[in-house]
Amino acid sequence: MNDLADEFDWWHRTGAARRRDVDPTRKRAARGCAARRTWLAMATIAAVLGAPAALPRAQAQEIEVSGPLAGAPAVIGLRAYREMRFQIQAHTSMTLQDEFSRSLLVGGQLMFHPTDWLGIGAWGGFAVVNIDTSLTDEVSEKGQTNQVNVLSLPNPDNFGEQIGQIKWMAAPQIAFIPLRGKLGIFEKLFVDTDFYLHGGIAFIGLEERANVDSTQFTACRNQGGGALVAQIDCFEDTQDNLESRSAMAPTFGVGLSLYMADFVAMTIEWRALPFAWNTSGTDESGDSRGDFPDDEIDEDDRLSHFNHMMTLGFAFYFPTEPSLSHMDQEEAKKK
Repeated sequence: MNDLADEFDWWHRTGAARRRDVDPTRKRAARGCAARRTWLAMATIAAVLGAPAALPRAQAQEIEVSGPLAGAPAVIGLRAYREMRFQIQAHTSMTLQDEFSRSLLVGGQLMFHPTDWLGIGAWGGFAVVNIDTSLTDEVSEKGQTNQVNVLSLPNPDNFGEQIGQIKWMAAPQIAFIPLRGKLGIFEKLFVDTDFYLHGGIAFIGLEERANVDSTQFTACRNQGGGALVAQIDCFEDTQDNLESRSAMAPTFGVGLSLYMADFVAMTIEWRALPFAWNTSGTDESGDSRGDFPDDEIDEDDRLSHFNHMMTLGFAFYFPTEPSLSHMDQEEAKKK
């Protein structure tokens, strides 16, 4: 142990001596090298960060066009089929994916286009015929009446008389025309075409089964001592009792115009009108306790439907001659 202590003491003394024997000039030189390395690192970082600001900005070179195309617009003589023109359209529409009754409407559209990409006007139509769907026929043929559904379906044979129907529509709207071009038909016939979006507020005339309140229900339920046959006879008087009302809904869609002449176009259009109505004329809601049905027919039985339709029409534009883009500049050059 003494030997180990002596050796450690010797190592400690010689190390201290070596540290004392270091030349002060060498210390200053070392400190100077460290300082130079620090300043060099800082200068390098500053140069890297400042390089992007010192570089010149890239700029597109302006190409000067000489000759007859100098200063000319991209298109000259483009037909503006809609700009500053009135559009009068006759059309026929068919509702799609109806549950019980499909409506065929005939109507028209009046619109004014202050520009070639914007139109303001109104659209409307009247139902000339309502066509029962196959589901309506199936309920009439296979429907069963019992104590629970006697209000909703008093007589299956008369189910077609209680269903809701669309009778008319009217919609102030705007049209936005973002795209136009030519459509090739069988690579032989090319037609000027534009694609448009439309939207507005629609007013819809409906016929729905008239309301049956709890008093009427109780009176019919007690007919003939509660016998089902007597109840059917009583409720059957309400089955074909329809009332007219109007609904308001947003309307929107898309369309395509195919210009057959300077003032005539064929239009194909899809239109949506989501709103709530009682399409089946049945008791669809429950009471406040959660019991179903609530034994009444009223506005609570109206269910939301995404109603939509397709429209085919022919539009006529006035004045009959469309304007041509930049033709005033072309005429000025000729003079």
